[in-house]
Amino acid sequence: MRHPRTVMSAVVGLGFGLAAALGTAPAIASSAPAAAPTASDARAGYTTYAGSHENAAANKAFFEAVAKSVAKKQAANPGAQSVTVVYSAANAPSFRSQIASSAQIWNSSVSNVRLQEGSNADFTYYEGNDSRGSYASTDGHGNGYIFLDYAQNQQYNSTRVTAHETGHVLGLPDHYSGPCSELMSGGGPGTSCTNPYPNANERSQVNYLWQFGFAASLARSTS
Repeated sequence: MRHPRTVMSAVVGLGFGLAAALGTAPAIASSAPAAAPTASDARAGYTTYAGSHENAAANKAFFEAVAKSVAKKQAANPGAQSVTVVYSAANAPSFRSQIASSAQIWNSSVSNVRLQEGSNADFTYYEGNDSRGSYASTDGHGNGYIFLDYAQNQQYNSTRVTAHETGHVLGLPDHYSGPCSELMSGGGPGTSCTNPYPNANERSQVNYLWQFGFAASLARSTS
């Protein structure tokens, strides 16, 4: 949900307003939330990179990084009945409730993958102040993380922001021009949109990716 003008930039892609800048480290968290940005500033990041080639590349890289991490564990435990993606919320204590709600929403919406908090995480949540807003990113070395910006989460529904960013972990791209009923439209519909649930098409896409896309990642990890 990246809100900034530069967002995703650096390659980017994925964010509530969102940007996913490949190869960048999360901003350092400050002890107190910053003042909320103006509506025009916050919306800038939600629309700037929608549909761009860089956005698509960043989304693919993030999904593949998480899938690769999960596939290694799955290969070591072939008897597992379901694909579980483990996350850590230790570095985003202010958003623990929203993160838990986001995981529950996705777990009740799809059947081929489950989100679970735990150690040896496949991706991590961080919190702090960042002019780019909230975003999902990968460092290019198989490690993924979601950054939750204080100011953006004061202006937009925080559970929607978190569920949206988590959608990138599961492989979904931004689609800022979509309606409020579409989770990956992020901040496109404006601050009045509080829907934190994926629609039928988004649920179908995630189930497909974690059946066939994950199978490909698992095959690569064992070859």
